[in-house]
Amino acid sequence: MDLKMALPWFSCLIAGYLIGSIPFGYLIGRARGVDVRTVGSKNIGATNVYRTVGKKWGFLAFFCDFLKGFAPTFLVVSYYGANELAVATGLACVVGHTLTCFMRFKGGKGVATAFGMLVALCPALVGLAFLLFVVTVWLSHYISLGSCLAASAMAIAIWFDWPYHYVLALKIVMTLLGVFIVYRHRSNIVRLLHGCENKIY
Repeated sequence: MDLKMALPWFSCLIAGYLIGSIPFGYLIGRARGVDVRTVGSKNIGATNVYRTVGKKWGFLAFFCDFLKGFAPTFLVVSYYGANELAVATGLACVVGHTLTCFMRFKGGKGVATAFGMLVALCPALVGLAFLLFVVTVWLSHYISLGSCLAASAMAIAIWFDWPYHYVLALKIVMTLLGVFIVYRHRSNIVRLLHGCENKIY
């Protein structure tokens, strides 16, 4: 890879990681006088903000985390197309959110940011996964269960090339991302199995 080709990759990956690293959930909580790292699940993601700071602040955190994944990826897709660079940029945003350099490399679980990235890359497929997420949460009141089911469904469905043909890089990343999101929810899964997981209400 020559310098002309390497510069877009380097700049997009660094920018994606830094944007993804902005800890909106923590900042929103601090603005409301709450350190979300010390209450609830002690996670800086939108779900913990929703439970410990308030509904509207939780939705705001989710929207901000969503934009962290969507905006950088969408810009790359608009300029270069939905190719390997766009996939790598979106993945850098997710890594930034889960391993933020501003919080000693501890962060959220990546669902909202991954959601934003995938809306930019494969909106139709995400729509189906989001429908599964909404129905699961509505029926069970468990956000963690909805997140794991939606991530797993996308990781499988992306290999069927519907309604578009997806680049191999996106298929591989989506599979790994699904596994990673489920892994990040391992403590939630244990609580679900023991019947002591926190419900959204």
